[in-house]
Amino acid sequence: MNAGMGEMRKITVEVPEEILKSAQDLTGEGVTETVRTALKTLASIRAQREFRKLRGSFKFSLDLDELREDRELWPQSTPRR
Repeated sequence: MNAGMGEMRKITVEVPEEILKSAQDLTGEGVTETVRTALKTLASIRAQREFRKLRGSFKFSLDLDELREDRELWPQSTPRR
């Protein structure tokens, strides 16, 4: 099963039972999906750190009113990029 995640790799990992149980309680999922969620979360944290490094390095020229006007041009059913 690929689920749109690219190439898959099967792994065996030992984790403390308490930590795994806590994570599964949080996700409401089984072991595999809980591990996937954790890995995706770590990747997201890394991306957020990289974006924070860019803070203040470029000028954003739109104000809040302009952003609201732009939003009105996009129907809710149209995917935004």
